Amino acid sequence: MTKPQSNRTPAPPAGADNLQRLMWLRGLAIVGLSSMVALARPLFQIVVPLAPSVLLLTLWAALNLLTWLRLKRPAPVGHGELLAHLVADLTMLTALLAFSGGPANPLTSLYLPPVAVAAAILPTRQAWGIAGLGVVGYSLLWWFSVPLTVEDVDRAMQMHLTGMWLTFAASALLIAGFVARITASLRKREQQLAAVREQALRDERIVALGNLAAGAAHELGTPLATMAVLAGELADDPATLATQRDDLKLLREQIAACKRIISGLAASAGVARAEDGSSNTVDAWIERLVAHWRSLRPQIAPLLRLTGSTDGSPPARIVGDATLEQALLNLFNNAADASPADVEIVAHWTHRRLHLEILDRGPGMATALLQQAGREFFSTRPEGAGIGLFLAHAAIARHAGSISIEARDGGGALIRVELPLQALPAELA
Repeated sequence: MTKPQSNRTPAPPAGADNLQRLMWLRGLAIVGLSSMVALARPLFQIVVPLAPSVLLLTLWAALNLLTWLRLKRPAPVGHGELLAHLVADLTMLTALLAFSGGPANPLTSLYLPPVAVAAAILPTRQAWGIAGLGVVGYSLLWWFSVPLTVEDVDRAMQMHLTGMWLTFAASALLIAGFVARITASLRKREQQLAAVREQALRDERIVALGNLAAGAAHELGTPLATMAVLAGELADDPATLATQRDDLKLLREQIAACKRIISGLAASAGVARAEDGSSNTVDAWIERLVAHWRSLRPQIAPLLRLTGSTDGSPPARIVGDATLEQALLNLFNNAADASPADVEIVAHWTHRRLHLEILDRGPGMATALLQQAGREFFSTRPEGAGIGLFLAHAAIARHAGSISIEARDGGGALIRVELPLQALPAELA
């Protein structure tokens, strides 16, 4: 069976995300510095050399445009590329400040955001290199800079202090916003890694259970064969009462069912498909599965309701999967164990998905146990091992389906199962 391909596109690498954030920060810096250059004389009576300032800002904007085009390419973004962009930003900032007053320019606080960004996204040695480059650039302004021409000294001083405050506030906001985004990205990646590790642990448990099932299938074959022989001899014994023969017939049927199950385990270890080459409509498949379950547990009389299609489409034709069928049988058995006299199975479907509900009137499960469902082995019954629900979650998830358990109104539990019919594989009508 070929698994259905996911339509989701993979998330972009962290390097590309960080480069995109750098592009937006650079864009904000270019817009802010361009506004300061344009408004310096009319608002602050400060003469800024226009030609070199416009040239540097144009080159910086061109670098940002090239960065935007670079992000269109699928090639990964490494630490070296991020380092080169930060070096270019510090170089452009130093050149702009050198032509606009040097260390006296209130915009010198703009050295801090690149340093904070480097500390967040680069390895330690490269981050220290960016910090050192920022210190060197700021220091060079004391020897290599063009002083500004100030027409109104008192007003210029007031504007200088105001500019320092604005630059500090803008730098603080940029640093906080960027670091917050980086932290959120790291937390999301950690959650994804934790989910992958959890899935790997579940897969290891499933493989171990598969190996145990294969071994148990071989070991149980002999005692079941012995039981079948003894039951047959008792049934053929003339001394056996007629009332006992009915019980022996049922016993032999159950032994035969056990032998068929064990033969399937030995052949597939719970992984391979068990196909007979024929397909059934989804409603016929459910009816056959429930009938098979009733043959295994004849004392159970479940209420089966096939409510039909919810979008007017005819039932799809599917080929059942052995592991999926066993998963649903586990869920049926859990419901029957909780309330043998009241089990209800409701099924409806659309053109693409099957919706199955399994309801019982048992004691239900506590909220804490509901959160563990499918992740740990647990059972609400003293004699239970908790394997069935765990395997049901794993099998349904392998078929791109979902399973949820909730409390039922009036007492009991409600299990909802959703399956994409393409995963079976389906011959969609």
